[in-house]
Amino acid sequence: MLAYTGLRIGEMIALKWADIDFENQTLRVYKTYYNPTNNKLKYQLLTPKTEGSIRTISIDPILIQLLLLHNSEQNLLKNENNPFYKDSRFIFANNEGYPKTIKHVAIRMNRLLKKTNIQKHVTPHSFRHTHTSLLIEANVHIKEIQERLGHSDISTTMDIYAHMTKNIKKEASNKFSNLMKDLSKQIHSNYK
Repeated sequence: MLAYTGLRIGEMIALKWADIDFENQTLRVYKTYYNPTNNKLKYQLLTPKTEGSIRTISIDPILIQLLLLHNSEQNLLKNENNPFYKDSRFIFANNEGYPKTIKHVAIRMNRLLKKTNIQKHVTPHSFRHTHTSLLIEANVHIKEIQERLGHSDISTTMDIYAHMTKNIKKEASNKFSNLMKDLSKQIHSNYK
């Protein structure tokens, strides 16, 4: 969900099934999860801090399919844990129906990363950066990126855009340089 949408982790955890329009393939963001104590019972759903954070975004058909699958699995879990399941219709709920905590998501992600060869430090927020990078690489207009990410101020988006395009240009330069080195080695070896 984070990779496909660029949502903030609190926005994702606050999502309920009613926030997804499966027919029009959109997702509505108008609340964020707040729980500084990580106590599953002591959470709050708050309105986002800026008006720009309240938004409706298009979502990919692949994500729609994953959500439908997740919904089916969640319904089985509800039946297994009935009558103890407190169904508040959260998409990302624990086995009792309460929204997952941000800490839970981060710990689970770290456990999964340890099973991979990925050495880079990755957090749930990293997916937001990756999503933004991919939008920039796909030449999505800056205003559209701003609306998708929920930035109220275009300067925030512009700062991220400038930083990421600088990295993309540097990476392109490095790739070109490596290509030329390989080509030079090949030419050199052919003339020996």
